[in-house]
Amino acid sequence: MTDVLVLTAVELEARRLARELELPRLGGAAFPIFERRRAGYRLRLAPVGLRAAGLEARWPDLLGDLSHPLVISAGTCGALAPELGVGDLVLPESVLGLAAERLNVTPGAHGVALRCAPDARTGLLLTTADVVATPEAKARCFRETGALTVDLESARILVRASRAGCPSLVVRAVSDTARQCLPAELVGLVTPEGKIPLARVLALAVTRPATMAQALVLRHGVGRALKAVARVIAALVE
Repeated sequence: MTDVLVLTAVELEARRLARELELPRLGGAAFPIFERRRAGYRLRLAPVGLRAAGLEARWPDLLGDLSHPLVISAGTCGALAPELGVGDLVLPESVLGLAAERLNVTPGAHGVALRCAPDARTGLLLTTADVVATPEAKARCFRETGALTVDLESARILVRASRAGCPSLVVRAVSDTARQCLPAELVGLVTPEGKIPLARVLALAVTRPATMAQALVLRHGVGRALKAVARVIAALVE
């Protein structure tokens, strides 16, 4: 078994996955890193920020003493295909990047993941510069690209893994459907570093109380999605 480096966008995703996978937090880093060591391999998990904004700066600490790990872009994604539901697992073979470049995951790793989750959807995932927030925008992306789902980080993570000579994989699950709208206020809660400051949440609860109902729906979707992702990662490293 090779070493595995799991990268999420938001700290909340990393913490939830670490809890599901029973990974203790390591000390000494300026951001959360979780790790479990077993005979022959290590499983390391950390956030890299919204749009992978912290990936380059954090890469030396993330890689550390791992030996060409399998780099997994993990966490939630938004559905573009109308048939996808909350919690549906997606194991894309390719990611469409910001310059419309097609980035392929490592076929061997993808095959192993698909055997662990044979009901997962495959195909194409789209990485965008900004959140695709409305049903109209999601439908347009689906028509123009054919991508089933969308996120902000996977293309960047795959490029970084390739530069380091590491195999790569994407394990994502749907947190919001093609029919759901993501209010700008909710999107704005997350900092570029991937944190969700409590002060912002409290301010939103006071100034936009109606939006909090949508936040609870999204929180439920995120929870279902991360449980699905955790099951695949756990199966991969058994």
